Amino acid sequence: MSDDKDIRERFWTDLSSSPFLMVGLQGSHAHSVPMTAQLDKDADHCFWFYTSRDNRLAAGGPAMAQFAAKDHYLFACINGTLVPETDETVIDRYWSKQVEAWYPGGRQDPNLLMLRFDLGTAEIWRADLSIGGVFKMMFGGDVRAELRDKHAEVSL
Repeated sequence: MSDDKDIRERFWTDLSSSPFLMVGLQGSHAHSVPMTAQLDKDADHCFWFYTSRDNRLAAGGPAMAQFAAKDHYLFACINGTLVPETDETVIDRYWSKQVEAWYPGGRQDPNLLMLRFDLGTAEIWRADLSIGGVFKMMFGGDVRAELRDKHAEVSL
């Protein structure tokens, strides 16, 4: 296993630069849906999603989120719980023109719902190889040993 603190920090850095995840409810046969996480550097126990009351995630409950960094050097599967966010200051804090584009009624749209994803644990994989690892892969060499220390199961 790699240094959990380093891989956790790398996860948050990568998620901050590309906050897009696939999210689904556990125990549901419905497919996961793409969501944009609203992140707070001081809230490393959760993140939020704006959605609609008719979205398949609106019921909340135990959920899983999958993340792939934009450079494809980090992947994560995160479990947690989706709960409706009722704190108006939180809902207002992340409101933006980009979010407003999805809600014709604006911030007061009756279909607007913010969900908080309370984080549980995550399994994170780093796939960034050293230059030697890249050469091994190019010529069919075994890179498994190099990647062995780039996997962690962490509490978020």
